[in-house]
Amino acid sequence: MIIRILGEGQFRLDDNLVNKVNKIDNQIVDHVQKGNKAEFHRDLARLISTVKELGEPLDPVEIIPSDIIIPPEDLSLEEARKVFCDEGLIKG
Repeated sequence: MIIRILGEGQFRLDDNLVNKVNKIDNQIVDHVQKGNKAEFHRDLARLISTVKELGEPLDPVEIIPSDIIIPPEDLSLEEARKVFCDEGLIKG
């Protein structure tokens, strides 16, 4: 799976690690729905760092269509309501 972190590049994440990232994504959806700003920012930072730690960075010269696009860490809670809704970034 190819994941883009806006402003930071693309990462290839092994398919067997997607569930770990999806759990964080689902927690973010819950925080956004409840309006928990601090928890939202904490878990968005955790989502980004997890992708960076577990994923393989792709060469910035090579542009591959991304399966998932993660917004930057400074995303506001109001903006997050448009992004982290329903099932979140990762379906399933």
